[in-house]
Amino acid sequence: MSVTRREALRRLSALLGLPLVRWPARLDDPLAGTIVEYQAGRARRDWSAAQVTERALERCQAWNGTLHAIDQLSATAMMEARASDTRLRRGELHGPLDGVPVFAKSIYDMERLPTTASSNEWARLFPAAARRDALEVRRMRDAGAIVLGKTAADDFAYHGNGTSSLSGQVHNPYDPTGARTPGGSSAGSAVSVACGIAFAALGTDDGGSNRIPAQFCGIVGMKPTFGLVPRTGVIPTWPYLDSHGPLARSVADAALLLDAIAGPDKSDGLALTTRWRRGILEHLPDNALANARLGLVQAHVPRAQMRAESVAVFDRAVGDLMAAGAIVTESAPTVTRANVRNLFAEAAKARGDVTPDPNSPAATANALLRYFATHGGDARREVERGLAAYRAFYDVLPKEWEEMSRLIVQPYERDAAGQSFARSRETVVAQLAETFRKEQLDAMIYPTMPFPAPRAVDPWPDIRTTLGYGNWLGLPEVSVPTGIGADGMPAGNISFVGLPGSDARILALADSYERLSRRFVAPPTPA
Repeated sequence: MSVTRREALRRLSALLGLPLVRWPARLDDPLAGTIVEYQAGRARRDWSAAQVTERALERCQAWNGTLHAIDQLSATAMMEARASDTRLRRGELHGPLDGVPVFAKSIYDMERLPTTASSNEWARLFPAAARRDALEVRRMRDAGAIVLGKTAADDFAYHGNGTSSLSGQVHNPYDPTGARTPGGSSAGSAVSVACGIAFAALGTDDGGSNRIPAQFCGIVGMKPTFGLVPRTGVIPTWPYLDSHGPLARSVADAALLLDAIAGPDKSDGLALTTRWRRGILEHLPDNALANARLGLVQAHVPRAQMRAESVAVFDRAVGDLMAAGAIVTESAPTVTRANVRNLFAEAAKARGDVTPDPNSPAATANALLRYFATHGGDARREVERGLAAYRAFYDVLPKEWEEMSRLIVQPYERDAAGQSFARSRETVVAQLAETFRKEQLDAMIYPTMPFPAPRAVDPWPDIRTTLGYGNWLGLPEVSVPTGIGADGMPAGNISFVGLPGSDARILALADSYERLSRRFVAPPTPA
């Protein structure tokens, strides 16, 4: 039964936790705003999910020849959008993501589409469409999101440049010359979000694959607490490092996507088992920065190696935080980028344990077998068929099938090197937690990366980053834009980093900074 406009507004307002008087003003482009602004426009009947989804798909077709950001498009997106519009008319939306256009990365299984991994060889070997969604994709659909399709990435999500052997080099939309890298491996996800094709997208992060393109494309990227998001139905990378999370133009939108995909599932043996209360990230507090104690880790700010502009935009961000009421104090944690690996090794030696190894061949081999097991059929045969293509990137795996066949059956939860790594992580995180306790910190802050996007064909500057630090420790990290440089390119991002389990607090701090600083600037419309 249809409902009145006023009733639709009331119900949608209650759904999003916003009073009617605070609803956003109308936008000319529904894809240029936030999810809340988009949903407000739907409730006012400024546009429908079907209209906006059609516009998003048109942008994919018109712009992808320049961007190379899209792996594949879904044939069911318009049907899903019309179904969401029907739910809205009935007052039966599934939640704030209902009717929202989003993307997933090319290594995610998606029903009715092949999983290419952005690899030309893998796409040739496995051309059949997946028969089920990856867990995160299913959770997005359960929340009512319109999954437009899949985005291009580095082959097997292995590098940080956005270079796919299948679809070519993903282009940075801020660079009209097409020379600068968008970062990777979640390149297409970041680019599609920055350009206003989708509101948010799924990415993965083993050593920066969400945060690198977030900085180079000037958007928000998050690496959640390790294990918060189960990874079933996704081509595996490093099981003891890999964290899946959102990319979005706003922190609040990233929080909405994380809220939908987080929570335990037994299919991922390394996922957290703590119950997740759906909806806890749907509304972030307005004044999270007031009296928040933020530790400025100068050891993670290589000022002498950074460009003057990069230093300036970071220092301006710190000034913005203090102006918002945050207490920024210089922090000297006992665990830093420089010593974290040594601390892991020392902890293992003190236990009399084997050497910790997050890149253990056995763990990755077993994860690959378990990925194919979700497809039905002969998983061992599929691993053997794809081994050479996969091993071209994950070269810790044995070349010979006889040795590989022994590794794949060893459950990654019981891998000695991986478990030693997990035990050392617990020990070293406890040391970092002691710093937080002594300094009474809510979060640490430092540049996500100390340099802007280089040319895609050039090596990166020889400046150490904190990217691996967050993955080794399993810390939640939200990367937020700090501004555009004189050349029109994103100049840098600031990272808000907390102890494991503090995802909601980190998001709230980042959201308050973002709303007060307003440093995001959309890229030019692709030619």
